[in-house]
Amino acid sequence: MQQTEQTLLEQMHISELDIEYRKQLLNFTPEHASALAACLPVIAERIDDLVDAFYRAQTSVDEIALLIGDADTLGRLRTAQRRYILDLFSGFYDVEYVNNRLRIGMVHKRIGVEPRLYLSGIHELKGLLIRTLVDALGAGAGSRGALEALDKLVIFDVTLVFETYIRSLVAEIETAKNKSDRYARSLEEKVSQRTQELEALTRTDSLTGIYNRRYLSETLPGVLRAAQRRNEAVTLVYLDVNDFKMINDHFGHLRGDEVLRNVGEVLRSVGRGEDMYFRYGGDEFCAILPNCTEAEAEAGFCRRLANAIADRLPGITLSVGSVQTGPGEYDLADALISQADARMYEAKQSAKRAAASAAEGNGAA
Repeated sequence: MQQTEQTLLEQMHISELDIEYRKQLLNFTPEHASALAACLPVIAERIDDLVDAFYRAQTSVDEIALLIGDADTLGRLRTAQRRYILDLFSGFYDVEYVNNRLRIGMVHKRIGVEPRLYLSGIHELKGLLIRTLVDALGAGAGSRGALEALDKLVIFDVTLVFETYIRSLVAEIETAKNKSDRYARSLEEKVSQRTQELEALTRTDSLTGIYNRRYLSETLPGVLRAAQRRNEAVTLVYLDVNDFKMINDHFGHLRGDEVLRNVGEVLRSVGRGEDMYFRYGGDEFCAILPNCTEAEAEAGFCRRLANAIADRLPGITLSVGSVQTGPGEYDLADALISQADARMYEAKQSAKRAAASAAEGNGAA
């Protein structure tokens, strides 16, 4: 038996008390059981003829013959039907009898015997049994009692078989629903994952792996609002790679891209967990340092940044401008970026003037 059928049988466990209640509903009494048991010798003597007649009738229906298929299957069905007929007249209709009926229902469902075909077969079998009993016992009171008992027992069996049909269908529906639910959850997870990936793509710079300018515009106002609620300082650091055009012109764009990637990696390595880093465009970068003053940024973040760049990218220098806002009064995001950009430009020009002055001094010497 398939595992699902065994599980269904366990779920459908019918107790002796329930069996007796079902018999009471049909008014199937011990006298009815005895009447059927008394007919067992008659049935046993004619069992082979009954089975032959039943399957001649069944195989004459093309739909049923197609379901039966080959001779081996027919042989197994004949054996099962022989046992079933003898069970009908055993006089014992207990848990074992009921479980056998439930198994028959599941087998019929599994091989595709529809209820209309099952009912047709039961009707055919009942007619054969009635004719057999009447021929052997006559039409007297003895046969009438047996026929009444047989009618009740057949109804009893049909209700059991149909319960398995219904339970099997319900189980199939639940299985399909669970499968559909799992697929829906999986689809939702995939959609959520893809959505997150797309969101990450829209806010991340593809070359450096840090956030892009668009995400800076989205993030900075929120950081400023949060700092204002907590009355904390925020420092924005704006930096630019010196002589970047010359790097591209002399060493090629691959070298330029390598420099930018390294700057992005250095930014992530020197900052704190709450700091955020952005490629603003070209060779320009920004860093948001929450709960950090300008003096703290220059003594800590900017110093670590300069040292790390010197170690990782010898010969490459940065121009850096930092601006603090808060506590107390807070600049708007665009104004803060503009101020930091201006200070970066001042730092760059100051460095150029210092370099030119040093060159002139060396020339005079």
